[in-house]
Amino acid sequence: MYTSACYWCNTSASYVSTVFLRDLPPICLDVRQKQRISIDKLPQELKAPILPEHSLPIRTKTVKDFQDDVEKAKSSGDWKAVHDFYSTTFDSFLEINAAFKKDTNPPFNTIEDSGINAKFVNVVYDALLNTPQDVQKSVLKGIINEKNPNDFFPFMQFINLTHFFNLFQNPQFSNTSTYVIYAHLLRQIAALTEADHHFLVHWSKKISQRRFKQLVDRLLQFISLRLFPAKPEEFPPMVKCTWWIPSATKVLALFNAANSLVSPPLISYTDFYNSTLDHIDLMEEYHNWQCYGNSHRFSFCQYPFIISIAAKKVIIQRDSEQQMISIARQSLVDKVSRRQKPDMNMLFLNVKVRRTHLVSDSLDELARKRADLKKKLKVTFVGEAGLDMGGLTKEWFLLLIRQIFHPDYGMFAYHKDSHCHWFSSFKCDNYSEFRLVGALMGLAVYNSITLDIRFPPCCYKKLLSPPIVPCDHNTLVGICDVTLGDLFQIMPELAHGLSELLSYEGNVEEDFYSTFQVFQEEFGVIKSYNLKPNGDKIPVTNQNRKEYVQLYVDFLLNKSIYKQFAAFYYGFHSVCASYALLLLRPEEVEILVCGSPELDMSALQRSTQYEGYQKTDLTIRYFWDVVLGFSLDLQKKLLHFATGSDRVPVGGMADLNFKISKSETSTNWLPVAHTCFNQLCLPPYKNKKELKQKLIIGISNAEGFGLE
Repeated sequence: MYTSACYWCNTSASYVSTVFLRDLPPICLDVRQKQRISIDKLPQELKAPILPEHSLPIRTKTVKDFQDDVEKAKSSGDWKAVHDFYSTTFDSFLEINAAFKKDTNPPFNTIEDSGINAKFVNVVYDALLNTPQDVQKSVLKGIINEKNPNDFFPFMQFINLTHFFNLFQNPQFSNTSTYVIYAHLLRQIAALTEADHHFLVHWSKKISQRRFKQLVDRLLQFISLRLFPAKPEEFPPMVKCTWWIPSATKVLALFNAANSLVSPPLISYTDFYNSTLDHIDLMEEYHNWQCYGNSHRFSFCQYPFIISIAAKKVIIQRDSEQQMISIARQSLVDKVSRRQKPDMNMLFLNVKVRRTHLVSDSLDELARKRADLKKKLKVTFVGEAGLDMGGLTKEWFLLLIRQIFHPDYGMFAYHKDSHCHWFSSFKCDNYSEFRLVGALMGLAVYNSITLDIRFPPCCYKKLLSPPIVPCDHNTLVGICDVTLGDLFQIMPELAHGLSELLSYEGNVEEDFYSTFQVFQEEFGVIKSYNLKPNGDKIPVTNQNRKEYVQLYVDFLLNKSIYKQFAAFYYGFHSVCASYALLLLRPEEVEILVCGSPELDMSALQRSTQYEGYQKTDLTIRYFWDVVLGFSLDLQKKLLHFATGSDRVPVGGMADLNFKISKSETSTNWLPVAHTCFNQLCLPPYKNKKELKQKLIIGISNAEGFGLE
């Protein structure tokens, strides 16, 4: 239901374009050759006129020739030669392709090679904006007057493609005065076949990082200015150009696909975010997408790569709120229909736990109140007075996570080399506690709580495999394609050893003496597992070592922990089940759960609240002078000490609601933190040196989460 071979109609777990590339039929040299050969099989009356070979233009001007012409024009003021080059080159689709071909008589170009002289294209476009206006106008005039090559030569698809690929890079399209021309070009590119898009995607990944970023930014700017034009009179009325934004977004999807094919990517996935969309009615977009899916009705939710994580959080929160309200309303209706007195507590997920039995009580409460998981969370510690205004909820999360992830608890193994936790492969009779951890993560996202946990990126990729819980309970969940790179992020030493096996130049079978069998220690007992049938009898050789490594990685990250992770998966989705998850990348799920690692202490300073202090007080000025001068490591320690996590919520530092309170204790005391309220209690130290010394000692020696 949610698969697609299209580059832009995405409803998968996260927008990973390689998924779509795998779905597409293989496009290679043979495809286009067959398309050409098929012309001969057509009846004479259906054949389109084929351009005679001798009329195809041949242009021999080189990069150096062009650069010399430009230099002469600059020095003499005579731009005729340059003007003639531009006006001739952009006069027709044939001329522009002839001018920029790498070879006048190349073999048929492939998906990996466009046959375009990229250096020449870049030099010509770089020079264009520095030429006189009449030269620049001649280029735009040529583009406007060009006919679509398929109008006359419908079987010359390749020339058509290179033509579009060349024109699209024109820097003149950054100017709003050219947007009408740019929009029509985008519309033509968006309307190309999937096979043609396949070629454009692979050619685009060869563009330099700087130019790739410029092209992406140009598309994002085009979308932003069409949505919120600074000068509306510059553009046609929106009702007459409703296709502008869909066309640009579809072309942007091709660049997103190209970016995902390169490792590492040319630009960050966040560079595709369009923050302008944060200011439109995203819930309307989301509901349209839910109602119409990937039909011809456009919605930005079909292209989630363009929606920022902040905007996605808004969608998820509002979707969560609507689910909360719906379930709470139903509870109220049920109560009234049974003639029972309504109780305000029925509108919340009320969790009552004893501190001495934190894990078992939490497990029992969440299992017993499974129908209430989508209600607003409120926590009560038995025997303690006080209302949960958010502090008790956060303390419950912090204490529970600290206890569950402790090495002695045995559920998760901490890997010091990678500073992350991974699921224990030890077999047990009951995996309900893994379900509890998954539910905790779901509740954290649902209730906008940032957790201080360290799972590797692979975990979030598995959590979205699939993003919607399958109806068939026999369907495997939490299984995804894993690579040696994923293992490096968890067990770097083991991954390094496997990498050396792959690159070993000697005789693998004789020197390593390994088979397709691996061993694991479980409670002091060594157990063996075959990676494939009769694996203990199959030696690892130079020929099959890649298969061995892949099966070993799959065993470690998928098969050996399947039951543990499946319970974890179902726990998370028992709370967060929503079509909004289809909008998320694994990296974005991690940010929603754990926060962003990007710190901006100046932003924290601007949003900090004070109690007992004024922001102009000497102690506060000392504090910020010291903190802004800290290394990143010390800044993270301060944040961890004061809030329980060294990461920042999706909404930025302002969402921390950080408060500095005046402590009336002696200045000999160290600062104290109340992590449940993101509060730092600071004595009025007499000078900056004393404050810095006490602060560093306090944040560097805090135990656990820095809880008081």
